[in-house]
Amino acid sequence: MVTASVTLGAAVGVFGISFGVGAVSAGATVLQACAMSLLVFTGASQFSAVSVIGAGGSTASALGGAMVLAARNGVYGLTMGRRIEGPVARRLVAAQLTIDESTAMSVAQEDVAAQRAAFWITGLSVYVFWNIGTLLGALLGNAIDPRTFGLDAAFPAGFVFMVWPLLRTPRGRIAAALGSAICLALVPFTPVGVPILCSALAVLVGLPDDERWPDRRPAQ
Repeated sequence: MVTASVTLGAAVGVFGISFGVGAVSAGATVLQACAMSLLVFTGASQFSAVSVIGAGGSTASALGGAMVLAARNGVYGLTMGRRIEGPVARRLVAAQLTIDESTAMSVAQEDVAAQRAAFWITGLSVYVFWNIGTLLGALLGNAIDPRTFGLDAAFPAGFVFMVWPLLRTPRGRIAAALGSAICLALVPFTPVGVPILCSALAVLVGLPDDERWPDRRPAQ
């Protein structure tokens, strides 16, 4: 479990390099890119915000899209709140580390002690490697052209990587199709970033009845 958690953290760090390069290329300073990773620490939201800004979108559009994507961490918090105990300070640190990877590794364990260990090891590993990757990428951002190494495709590739497992269920496929349709329909008529915000309405498909969707599973 320890090896898997650290390996996962190192793999995420590679995406951190891409984020650092992309953030600086979009106009951020090295300090701003690093501060975003240190304080926000949720890759999907960071990729989304930088992508919108880099494409010429407004700050409001970038912030709105990032907040929609970050909302899932609140659901993770409800799950992990039953597993992580201790004083307020420890729980605040745990809240910062509550992301896709740490939650997934934790709930995959069978006993409570292993769940807590997996959460902390994974969360800290991802945090350290993500921020190291961001720093390295940001320092390289002014020295290389992201298009030369294909790093300009890292943002959409990262989203596809995160979304792909969800397409295995009927709800996931319908939500993806609906979100894509909304986004594509609005692109010709609305400012940059607004289609992404509106496509978030497709998440309503993720709130089905048990009778309508046989793939719905009870919460862990």
